[in-house]
Amino acid sequence: MEKELKIKFSQIAINDLSEIERQLFESSKKARENAYAPYSHFHVGCAVLLENGEIITGNNQENAAYPSGLCAERVTIFHIGANYPDVKITKLFVIGGPSRLATFNTATPPCGGCRQSLLEYETKQNLPIEIYFSGLEGSVYKCNSVKDLLPFSFDASFL
Repeated sequence: MEKELKIKFSQIAINDLSEIERQLFESSKKARENAYAPYSHFHVGCAVLLENGEIITGNNQENAAYPSGLCAERVTIFHIGANYPDVKITKLFVIGGPSRLATFNTATPPCGGCRQSLLEYETKQNLPIEIYFSGLEGSVYKCNSVKDLLPFSFDASFL
């Protein structure tokens, strides 16, 4: 029997972002500028809002010895896990695109590995993490939980 799976998401114009969403957009855009991506030339920036109001940023870091690099989302959340272990993550914003383009309006969602890592933090803190992703221009996509991006998820309950 074939079934259909639906996910919930919102599409938001950049001009319609709330003040905090706009801050996260700008912070991830700025973090993207410092990405180290000499091989893929695909720069990604990430900004995370913690429950204490702090915004933490990160970007992708590549390495000639693939797969030793790390995506912007994991750079950011692993930094949070190491330095803010008891502070919950409320929102995560990611912007990606080719470094050679001054404008890029295709939204860049977290990869599968980042989705799995985000699920771990969401499960650990027992609080959904709002996920936002966009290009440098165009629409922003928002999911209310990483589970919306990873519906058949694997977590510690399987172990």
